[in-house]
Amino acid sequence: MKTPKRLLPLLEEGLIDEVIGQLMSGKEATVYVVRSGDATRCAKVYKDAKQRSFRQAASYREGRTVKNSRQARAMEKGTRYGRQMQEEAWQNAEVDALFRLANAGVRVPQPYICTDGVLLMELVVDAQGDVAPRLNDVDMSHARALELHELLLSQVVRMLCAGMIHGDLSEYNILLAADGPVIIDLPQAVDAAGNNEAAAMLQRDVDNLATYFGQFAPELLKASYAKEMWALYEAGLLTVDTKLTGHVEVDTTPVDLEAVMQEIEDIRLEEDARVRREQGLAP
Repeated sequence: MKTPKRLLPLLEEGLIDEVIGQLMSGKEATVYVVRSGDATRCAKVYKDAKQRSFRQAASYREGRTVKNSRQARAMEKGTRYGRQMQEEAWQNAEVDALFRLANAGVRVPQPYICTDGVLLMELVVDAQGDVAPRLNDVDMSHARALELHELLLSQVVRMLCAGMIHGDLSEYNILLAADGPVIIDLPQAVDAAGNNEAAAMLQRDVDNLATYFGQFAPELLKASYAKEMWALYEAGLLTVDTKLTGHVEVDTTPVDLEAVMQEIEDIRLEEDARVRREQGLAP
């Protein structure tokens, strides 16, 4: 095959020795199987922002910090330089997430290097040494569905304990390797403590798992694992060894509506007084 233009610098620098073939093309990148010395790896070539169908929604970028103030200002203003920096930050976010999660014991591909819009990482394989299939391409029994669902929930918990949420988890970005499921595609991963939508994203990830595995084990559709995880996380009680039950206690305490309305009114009056003081008006 003709060597993709974006992979030529890696060949010239000796980071890879051969491009074996294209593995897949997704909404944000095209992945190639490559050879580096005696090792077979994969190279994820990110698509240009204009070619991607997956948009860098502000909800995913919330909580991410940029140390360089000039870059941060340019990204905020949306200048050409800012858009370039935002693109690099989006790609680097996946590398950072992979290293962070791998160090936390989460089952993700081992990253090696990211340069010029290309991420070089481990090739995930099955028991025969072939490229591992995606979860959505695998048929399974009731017992196998329960087993894999439990394994993946433990990975979601481990990610949350490391302070991260995948944000787009589904059967399409989980590979079934020889030794179990491996989670891929993480440029949109969010910081659990710094993103206001983190709880909703966790809920969606867990719901996606339940919906998929619920085809084979319908009882999974009734559980409330995400709410349980988040409640434990917020309370500082979630650990990688936490045994989830799938149930949460519902607070049935009646709401004191009069007290809530009074608190809102007190805040309104306090804010009104502050504005009047700033304007030099009499209280």
